[in-house]
Amino acid sequence: MENSTNAGLDYAHEKIGHLFRKIFFPTLWGMIFNALITIIDGVFVGQGVGPDGIAAVNIIAPVYMVCTGIGLMLGIGASVTAGMALAEGAGRKANAIVSQAFISASAVMLICMIAGLCFPERVALLMGSSRYLLPYTTDYLRWILPAALFISWSSIGMMVIRLDGSPKYAMLINIIPAVLNIIGDYILIFPLGMGVKGAAIATMGSIAVGGVMALAYFRFSYIIKLKFDLSDIWRHLQRVTAIGSSAFVTEIAMSVMMLTGNYIFMRDFGDTGVAAYSIACYLFPLIFMMSNAVAQSAQPIISYNAGIRQQERVMEAFRMSRRIAFYCGLVIFAGISLGSKWIVNLFIPLDSPAGMLAAGGLPMFSACAVFFSLNIAYIGFCQSLGRASLAMAYTLLRGIVILVPLFFLMPSLVPGWGIWGAIPLSEILTFLIILLPLKASAPQSARA
Repeated sequence: MENSTNAGLDYAHEKIGHLFRKIFFPTLWGMIFNALITIIDGVFVGQGVGPDGIAAVNIIAPVYMVCTGIGLMLGIGASVTAGMALAEGAGRKANAIVSQAFISASAVMLICMIAGLCFPERVALLMGSSRYLLPYTTDYLRWILPAALFISWSSIGMMVIRLDGSPKYAMLINIIPAVLNIIGDYILIFPLGMGVKGAAIATMGSIAVGGVMALAYFRFSYIIKLKFDLSDIWRHLQRVTAIGSSAFVTEIAMSVMMLTGNYIFMRDFGDTGVAAYSIACYLFPLIFMMSNAVAQSAQPIISYNAGIRQQERVMEAFRMSRRIAFYCGLVIFAGISLGSKWIVNLFIPLDSPAGMLAAGGLPMFSACAVFFSLNIAYIGFCQSLGRASLAMAYTLLRGIVILVPLFFLMPSLVPGWGIWGAIPLSEILTFLIILLPLKASAPQSARA
């Protein structure tokens, strides 16, 4: 990581549009394939086990998302901080920051894995599982938890590898596990008949491959050697976690969205409602990954140029990310709303109660895509400049503060489709709030 230009990316001088495209397309494809891991799980579980299976996986999904959030928090924080260190010519400091992120994530994930494996039923019930679904939820939880360690490695690795000028390798860390997951899901669920356990094993194995690929890029022995090099490890980690904390809160917010939605759908429609809502939750990672690809493609450009006080380039990169985010949101909205029946039929029979409920609700749900993409672009901009508190505020606003009350209010205010409108309305209101202080968010002497 001594000099990103060695890998063909000149963050300081290359045209922003050309630079953005070099990072964006590999990042986009990588993140789409990452989202496919979740979606394919749902399709195979839905076809091989049925609505109860996808409901069970959806209930446990927040645990997986929390682990991803920890990895993204440390990955984004390390990438931004290391990018600024590289801009200052401090390559050794950048290497140490990345090493500390890997070591910290590994320690936290091991603790989470042990706790979850010791009390799987308690965790499943805490996530909202019914007694009827408990055999499915605990089966899935026991086999997905060991993936936590590898999730953190791949999440950190992808962010920093892009900064290091190797977006294509970061893309492969997503694509190869996704392909392996497709193969593993099919074999374990259908010929071997292992149900949700098979889906969890396939996902765990594929994520492990991605995690090892990420760690191999940095040379494991070098990471271990560096952990004792600096006396200010704690200060670096505080900075890293502060900058990346909004990414963690984003995953927490999505977990809250799933937990709250599961509760409301369970209350109003029973297990059928949770199965229908699960399809929307399987699609949400695709929305998030496409939106996040835009924000994370702009992040190393913004962070590096903020570090060398090139504010014109910072704002040019931000404007480009905002424009691309809008187009991505439109594509997602059109795809889900127009193809809702076909999408539902991939997971469960369209003429089932859960299928009909989902087919009617997905077009409304998909309206969130445009505003979600724009909100993530603004949050990513704040993260890239090291403005952790502002990024955190927007994340909490869209994912918890506004969304949770709407989930409880909308079914009463607008019976029928109101329950599906809570997420889009939350994103729209957050976007309007973000626009109010927009001028204040322009970099003033690059305070990052």
